[in-house]
Amino acid sequence: MRIPVPRPRSLAGQLFAMQAVLIAVLVAGYALFTYVSDRSQAEEAAGRQATAVARSVADSPSVRRAIRTSDPSAELQPYAVAVVRHTDVDFVTIMNPRGIRWTHPDPDQIGRAFIGHTAPALQGRTFTETYTGTLGPSVRAVTPVRDGERIVGLVSAGIRVEEISQRVQGQLAALLAVAAGALGLGAIGTYVINARLRRHTHGMNATELSRMHDYHQAALHAVREGLLMLDGQYRVALINDGGRELLGVSPEEDVVGRSVAELGLPAPLTGALLASEPRMDEVHLTADRVLVVNTSPVSGGERRGTVVTLRDVTELQSLMGELDSERGFTQALRSQAHEAANRLHTVVSLIELGRAEEAVDFATAELELAQALTDQVVAAVSEPVLAALLLGKTAQANERGVELVVSEDSRLDDGLLLDSLPARDLVTILGNLIDNAVDAAQGGIGPRVTVTALTDDDGELILRVSDTGPGVDPDQTETVFQRGFTTKPSGPGGRGLGLALVRQAVIRHGGALTVTSAEGGGACFEARLPLRAASPATVPVPGGEA
Repeated sequence: MRIPVPRPRSLAGQLFAMQAVLIAVLVAGYALFTYVSDRSQAEEAAGRQATAVARSVADSPSVRRAIRTSDPSAELQPYAVAVVRHTDVDFVTIMNPRGIRWTHPDPDQIGRAFIGHTAPALQGRTFTETYTGTLGPSVRAVTPVRDGERIVGLVSAGIRVEEISQRVQGQLAALLAVAAGALGLGAIGTYVINARLRRHTHGMNATELSRMHDYHQAALHAVREGLLMLDGQYRVALINDGGRELLGVSPEEDVVGRSVAELGLPAPLTGALLASEPRMDEVHLTADRVLVVNTSPVSGGERRGTVVTLRDVTELQSLMGELDSERGFTQALRSQAHEAANRLHTVVSLIELGRAEEAVDFATAELELAQALTDQVVAAVSEPVLAALLLGKTAQANERGVELVVSEDSRLDDGLLLDSLPARDLVTILGNLIDNAVDAAQGGIGPRVTVTALTDDDGELILRVSDTGPGVDPDQTETVFQRGFTTKPSGPGGRGLGLALVRQAVIRHGGALTVTSAEGGGACFEARLPLRAASPATVPVPGGEA
């Protein structure tokens, strides 16, 4: 039989127990202190009351007159009984200087010696003391009775300690009732607060909370995606290492508590983070990255904040661009294969008809046309990556009814590009510019796209693409490069990202991107990229990777 192991008390339960014990100890300590203090004060008050009564009796003329008689007890005993009844003292004893009683609450004690000290009173002083007499322990005061300069008697008035204890106990009972009420209210308040704490901590104990915190920290640092948590005022409440890297925030920079608007992010990305509605798989561009952003508000009645996840799809976006190019090349090859089959059937038919010379002329003309196109591109741009891209884009453009030509002033030698300008970025820049130009020129009269690739005297690579399309409105020369801008209907995957990627790549390499009106209409996009001089040890070998 398995013995169940008791689960440790939750953090809220531990706090409740600690607070309840603390309140009980404080109330008990205060009650004890109050009891001791009240008892001391009650004894002092009893002493003052007994002193006042004793002096009043000693100063009474009737008492001095009765002392002169032959039987003082006959007049003083009724008088003492009346004083006890009206002054809340337990006894008033009047005696002669030798301490023989003239009065006593118990008549049998009259004529006997007073039990207690009288020496200070015989010296003319009034004093108080706690002493045990015939009535038990009492707080008493003793004062002399003077007749002129002579002390003719003594008066002692007292209150029993038992009576004082009863008074203090009555006060203590009231105090305990108040203390119990305070303890009850404190316990109820503590329970209510800790019930709320239990809801917030989900009933977990301190060990479980500590373990969850450790797992939480480990998970944040292990997650490769960026994670950003914002509070209700859109201030950064938490950011992991991936989020810092993707947003360009240095590890030393303390951004917790700062508004998202103060992070220096691009305006569209900042707007997405500040939006109150959820965002699903939105693509945003930073200075050098392509990010997929998802935002989700934290549930819980009032707005508590937003959870933001960031995915880096920069490499994926580049691969998608290359895949689109490869798909276009494949379609062009399929079309060319179809055309080649038609031409081959034509050649075969001419041979079967006995017209061999015409068949040779027809085949030779087709080969010369294809070779002329290749020679034209390679002669102008011998850089292999760009040459291959231009040949593929030419075939794609022809399939869409657009003529793509390389200008006569293009000149880009092989080995001129450096490792600082990777081929993938060149494909992104030139490929998207050509695709955008073909889209703009398609459907027009005499659709044509002209590509220029050259280097100038300042050591800059110039990539210029012009088209015969409708052109760009001068008021939109900046807007056209923003993510999401397009003049075409949105397709399944959305549009308006190509030119934004071009601008990102150009800026990342310290270049400039402009758009102007082309000669004869249309738009002319020009990208200028600096080519940094390489040291002798880093000069690329001819035919090496661009």
